[in-house]
Amino acid sequence: MALASSAIEGRFLEVESSVTHPSLDDELYGDTLREECGVFGILGHPDAATVTALGLHALQHRGQEAAGIVSFDGRQFHSERQHGLVGDHFTDPGTINRLPGNMAMGHVRYSTTGETALRNVQPLFAELEVGGIAIAHNGNLTNGLTLRKRLIAQGAICQSTSDTEVVLHLIARSQRSSSSERFIDALGALEGAYAMVALTRTKLIGARDPNGIRPLVLGDLDGHPIFASESCALDIIGARFVRDVENGEVVVCEQQPDGSISIDSYKPFQPRRERLCLFEYVYFARPDSIVGGRSVYAARKRMGKNLALEAPLEADVVVPVPDGGTPAAIGYAQQSGIPFELGIIRNHYVGRTFIEPTQSIRAFGVKLKHSANREEIAGKRVVLVDDSIVRGTTSLKIVQMIREAGAKEVHIRVASPMIYHSDYYGIDTPDPDNLLANQYATVEDMCRHIGADSLQFLSIDGLYEAVGGEPRDAKAPQFTDHYFTGDYPTRLTDLGGRSKSEPKQVSLLKEAG
Repeated sequence: MALASSAIEGRFLEVESSVTHPSLDDELYGDTLREECGVFGILGHPDAATVTALGLHALQHRGQEAAGIVSFDGRQFHSERQHGLVGDHFTDPGTINRLPGNMAMGHVRYSTTGETALRNVQPLFAELEVGGIAIAHNGNLTNGLTLRKRLIAQGAICQSTSDTEVVLHLIARSQRSSSSERFIDALGALEGAYAMVALTRTKLIGARDPNGIRPLVLGDLDGHPIFASESCALDIIGARFVRDVENGEVVVCEQQPDGSISIDSYKPFQPRRERLCLFEYVYFARPDSIVGGRSVYAARKRMGKNLALEAPLEADVVVPVPDGGTPAAIGYAQQSGIPFELGIIRNHYVGRTFIEPTQSIRAFGVKLKHSANREEIAGKRVVLVDDSIVRGTTSLKIVQMIREAGAKEVHIRVASPMIYHSDYYGIDTPDPDNLLANQYATVEDMCRHIGADSLQFLSIDGLYEAVGGEPRDAKAPQFTDHYFTGDYPTRLTDLGGRSKSEPKQVSLLKEAG
């Protein structure tokens, strides 16, 4: 539908789909940490929407719930927001044709704030006094609910339950003159973690929170600037990596009347030391990405090597829990000298379009997603290497599966420390009481629960050394690591001493479907 707009920006065309996408069932698909979100934007390219779709495809691992793209053709904004995967919708030429223009931005989503509804699919758009603006972000605002309540009390009308909408309202209420100045002004009220991209009539803006918890890179494709959550999104389109957007930095790319593009950097906040999220290296980022100047794949291999040094044992074969445990398992095998084998084969095609997870289907458990490679396991002492353990339900099922395949012994080695604390910066974690580390007094008790012969985790210093090359500085931690240590880098204003699972009615509207 077409909506009336300001004289500055023209009209905004929005196309939405009512098609829903089934969510994953925890019992069926295990207890992994849910992905965050991914953002991508490009300015001045004749095939902006196509390039954006390709970039989002490379970032699909960061969110599979929904995807959206907004473009601008010089007169109107156009939007396509869909439930499901990028490839489900944005490979259709008809869809791309509905997104004309030489500037576009997009988002892939897994919801950590806001219900699963189309109104929350990003990018979100608003028409302001200074013109139209679309915004998307990866992360979570720890004062988003507080700001939302304050804005509503002052007369704001909220159409979504996403904390991204709060930013739009703050921009609208700013008294600054230009869109970029209003954007920067709005960021000053935010707490928490964000890597944010915004699109106006002439500008593509990228920003990271002052702590730099979430990653964002600046790239270049034939002179056209790009923002992306990870460098792998640049690789897929043949773009050049320029640099990381710095923590607390706002980069404004603007298309000038003569067609040239200016790029300006602003640092409006008090300087802080960057504290990238460690889970980007442990779990979230794609192995072929460079995050914070470090190869994710190399860091994960070093985690495995350090794990072998800290938790050695005599065994016959090292087996990764796919896919997250594979680089660490390679490192463990190289350091220990124990042969590496794919003792577990993952079925990549079960899940999002599979049959409903009824109780009879749940009985198959983890075997729907993983199957044992019996020839490499039977009669052997097996080292299972995983990237992390959250609730332990998947580990229990995999140990049972390996034993049923004839393993003589099953030892679990985890390439990250025990998770004790919930996350409030964009990772969907259980309440502390539901984390395995808080349910048992000792590692030995955890091991008995899982059914393994031994269980050991990488130390926090071992993880820091694998990623950053030196042990953790307790007085000034180099990374964000609260899920392991309880050291949260920002205030948790919205938490207010309440349990994360305490019901908070953000919206009175429950959408059908």
